Amino acid sequence: MREIVLDTETTGLDPEDGHRIVEIAAVELLNHLPTGQVWHQYINPERPMTPEAQEVHGLDDRFLSDKPPFAQVVDAFLGFVGEARLVIHNAPFDMRFLNAELRRTGRALLDSERALDTLAMARARFPGSPASLDALCRRFGVDNSAREKHGALLDCELLAEVYLELIGGRQPDLVLATHREAPDTRRAEAWRPRPRQSPLPPRITGAEAAAHTGLVASLGDGAIWKRYV
Repeated sequence: MREIVLDTETTGLDPEDGHRIVEIAAVELLNHLPTGQVWHQYINPERPMTPEAQEVHGLDDRFLSDKPPFAQVVDAFLGFVGEARLVIHNAPFDMRFLNAELRRTGRALLDSERALDTLAMARARFPGSPASLDALCRRFGVDNSAREKHGALLDCELLAEVYLELIGGRQPDLVLATHREAPDTRRAEAWRPRPRQSPLPPRITGAEAAAHTGLVASLGDGAIWKRYV
């Protein structure tokens, strides 16, 4: 099963107020595990950055000024995402921004049913507990020490690990590879049982042996023990 862990950074909180996407990252999962295939792009929002948003992700107007606008990267983005399910922390936020950008370019909108919201999953599993990405990293022991500010690519990589824990954690006995090497039978064939060079010393005392012999004698001639004495 192919899934895409996705995250965006924006100029503000609401696309209806004219805010735009400034960064998109997408990490491919196959059978819930990262494949190493990543799509990442900084985007010129064609509008000023708000100070509040810049404080969150650290991206400023100067840095974004030479980056391509969304219209120039939309086809590459859609090509990478394909028809895969989208795994997003606080999915409604990112989906609103993505669909606003797609609407501007005349593309078909992403169906909200495609998005799996890990924030909602965490709140359902741990009601009343903090469910931010940082809080979930702490809960599951995921190293987020490099996350000084929000960044779409790093957040995707962290979310991929958190998502794996939310759905049950690592199960190393599951074989997810498409190829398995044949077992090496040469070592097994080379081993054969051999008699001991010297017998083990007896583990019963003489008194115990005599008591056993007396017990067997008392059982009568038809006792099965007679066959082994």
